[in-house]
Amino acid sequence: MDYIQHKTILLTGASKGIGRATALALAAHRVKLGLVARSEQDLITLKQEVEALGSDCEIFTGDVADESTAVKAVAKMQDRFGSIDVLINNAGYGNSKPFEQFSVQEWDDLYATNVKGTFLFSKAVTPAMKQQQSGHILIIASDVAKRTFATGALYCSSKFAQHAFGDAIRKELRPHKVKVSTVYSGLVDSYFHAEPQGDAAHKWWLKNEDMARSIVFIINQPAHVVIDEFMIHPLEQDY
Repeated sequence: MDYIQHKTILLTGASKGIGRATALALAAHRVKLGLVARSEQDLITLKQEVEALGSDCEIFTGDVADESTAVKAVAKMQDRFGSIDVLINNAGYGNSKPFEQFSVQEWDDLYATNVKGTFLFSKAVTPAMKQQQSGHILIIASDVAKRTFATGALYCSSKFAQHAFGDAIRKELRPHKVKVSTVYSGLVDSYFHAEPQGDAAHKWWLKNEDMARSIVFIINQPAHVVIDEFMIHPLEQDY
């Protein structure tokens, strides 16, 4: 059964990596898709690909840490399509080095994207989801939300924050029949790492398409089913 078809889905961090792969995977289900990222040209190109697959698409260029980006994107999607059924909080990045070497600005910038962006977009979609008594909020976190590594204090703590935020709003929104799912991924071959995407060192890592299939699976469940947490790793990665 295809429970995704015709749903309205808003996706942040859509222009590359996991976000781009997810947009294309969703487009094959003939959805109504809203794509958010900083790169307008990348979004324009992706919009063309999405529409070629048979899905409607709106694009929004902006910073997820700017409340106006979230408010405008949600308002436009609601105005055009009537509702937002799914929000995928995918925008994020990481940084790794000894914690005392981080500047205050680096700390603030990463938390703004990874944590504040998740908060702002979730806040923007929640009133309508509560009113319609349905909806689904996904948070793309990381397995480091449940473990840590040396030189990862900034990134790990931001993902711990996403994990806690998702847990808390899941309890708040469940009585309103709004689902909240958090995805914890291991190593993914994407632009995210020091080596370029496709580097030989990433040969056995998860691919962006693996993550996209997992995200589609989580969304594509009947109304009475929620996948609260989803942990995924490449087989070669010890956890």
